[in-house]
Amino acid sequence: MTGYWREVDHERATLADQLTELSEEEWNRQSLCDKWLVRDVVAHLSILKLMSVGRSVAEAVRARGDFDRMIVNITADVAGRHTNARLVTELRSMIGSRKRAPGTKPTEPLLDILVHGQDIMVPLGRERAIPAAAGLVALERVWTIGFPFHAKKKLRGLRLKTTDADWSGGDGELVEGPLRAILLLAAGRVEGALPDLSGDGVEALKARMTS
Repeated sequence: MTGYWREVDHERATLADQLTELSEEEWNRQSLCDKWLVRDVVAHLSILKLMSVGRSVAEAVRARGDFDRMIVNITADVAGRHTNARLVTELRSMIGSRKRAPGTKPTEPLLDILVHGQDIMVPLGRERAIPAAAGLVALERVWTIGFPFHAKKKLRGLRLKTTDADWSGGDGELVEGPLRAILLLAAGRVEGALPDLSGDGVEALKARMTS
């Protein structure tokens, strides 16, 4: 667990540094998350700091028990009240925090920061590396967790394989690529992953996107 949190803190710190390089236009660019701009994703990464038990209950009632709607509501509130600079400050303030959503494992904050870092930087054409060891932990968790990714179900009939690390999952037509791309694919960011994918299963993957 200590190792997981050390990686989370490193990713939070380096992402905050990278965010200071963005232009105003980039902050307002669409991220890989359908409903969120770049600044919304950054806001999302700090909401756990704000989530007391009381507010969690109130927000759950407001969202009528819909977890996804609750997250969207809270994120919109934070993004709407803070400047870009303040959002970076809030992200930095999460360094050292060990808060996580109820019922989740320490791997969840790790996969959260790794995937959302890509959600931000990939559409901007900016490189953000994923450390191999941390990336493999996150990928295995995404592959096995079920909700909210359901990767095994959505990618049934395909065999995923990383070309720069020792990981594979699934059965069927081959889809391979670097760890970063396979992680994005498993996390549902198909368009962000596609440019770096190859194998017989890529055409089937594209067909699923249009069906």
